[in-house]
Amino acid sequence: MSVRTGDRMLDPVRRGLSPYLTRTPTGRQRSSQVQVVILAAGMGTRLGRQDPKPLTRLNDGRSIMQRQIEGLRAVLGADVSITAVVGFRKELIMDAAPDLTFAYNPDFAVTNTSKSLLRGLRSTREGGVLWLNGDVVFDPAVIEQTLPQLAADQSFVCVDTSTVAEEEVKYTLDDDGCIRELSKTVVGGLGEAVGINYISSTDKAALIEHLEICSHEDYFERGIETAITERGMRVRPVDISQFDAVEVDFEDDLVRANTLLGGTAPAVDEPNIVAELS
Repeated sequence: MSVRTGDRMLDPVRRGLSPYLTRTPTGRQRSSQVQVVILAAGMGTRLGRQDPKPLTRLNDGRSIMQRQIEGLRAVLGADVSITAVVGFRKELIMDAAPDLTFAYNPDFAVTNTSKSLLRGLRSTREGGVLWLNGDVVFDPAVIEQTLPQLAADQSFVCVDTSTVAEEEVKYTLDDDGCIRELSKTVVGGLGEAVGINYISSTDKAALIEHLEICSHEDYFERGIETAITERGMRVRPVDISQFDAVEVDFEDDLVRANTLLGGTAPAVDEPNIVAELS
């Protein structure tokens, strides 16, 4: 299903925001040319919260999703098209961000991100799509770093070359500098994928085809990898290592996101509070 409610715009000028949230980046692509999908359907069991992980409140008072939306609008424009794929306790997310468009994954409890992304891509109009995991806390400068690729309609994966953790999605490159392998099981990874990616207008159909083939347990990276191998899809890495981006899977990740991106770390036993957009 796809739902749009409300016409409320957010004021990006708030305490504690990155400078990128209060200025217009040079050479900004028109937002009407960019579509964004946020994957927010999962149950987030590893973080141990009762509410959807994207609504986890950060120390600056915003939820993870609120920070994402404000950063996206600051760099891509206030009218950028944003669709959230919802599932687990979907009403909470829809109430918190009523001016988004929503796609519903009814199988959120038994499927992984490949199927949520599939539903998200199917809900978009023609053209490329920037998508991100709903638990990524990032400096808006990360999005600004991708503007040349967005303008060129070049498929890409944002990567951090400063770390290669065993449990994270890793990548290798081919001789042309494009992504060759992309999974948690990659050996000899050159860095980590941070959960912010773009599929070009010309590659979108191939990715949709390969997401359809993915098993319910597959992450969306599996669809990217098989499209590369079987369809020759060319996906570039965009190195965002100089900026902060944290995918919040566990409590330690939440502490790190708050430490790197502003505020003071909360007590570990502090109860979770769902933040709404205001």
